[in-house]
Amino acid sequence: MAAPRSLLLTAAVLCSAGFCAFVAAPRPAAAAHPQVSAQTAAVSAMALVTPQAAHAADGVWIPALSAIGAGFAIGLAAIGSGVGQGIASGRCIDGISRQPEVADDLRGVLLLSLAFMESLTIYGLVIALVLLFANPLIK
Repeated sequence: MAAPRSLLLTAAVLCSAGFCAFVAAPRPAAAAHPQVSAQTAAVSAMALVTPQAAHAADGVWIPALSAIGAGFAIGLAAIGSGVGQGIASGRCIDGISRQPEVADDLRGVLLLSLAFMESLTIYGLVIALVLLFANPLIK
């Protein structure tokens, strides 16, 4: 009963619209070139000049920026891993409190996932040590 009714309604819609029920959406007008502000131009010029400034005669930029990058690498890795481990541990404790009979299974999965999260922190430490002591950017 539903199929003939839907066919009938579809035919009625198509006939009432003059077989033009499916109309393409209007195309948006072509946008004019946006005006570039002085601040945008200055930032773009700075981005183009920075690599040349890093290879200055005194050669102090690359080690300094590498130290900053190492700090960010280990800091972000530790923060991300700490937050992830806290959330996972909290959810595990919630699960154990709701179903104490599956505590052994949840504990095993938790320890495995904590090990994987900690390995990501160790990768951040390795990147920081490479940037500080075996920097490939310094000749």
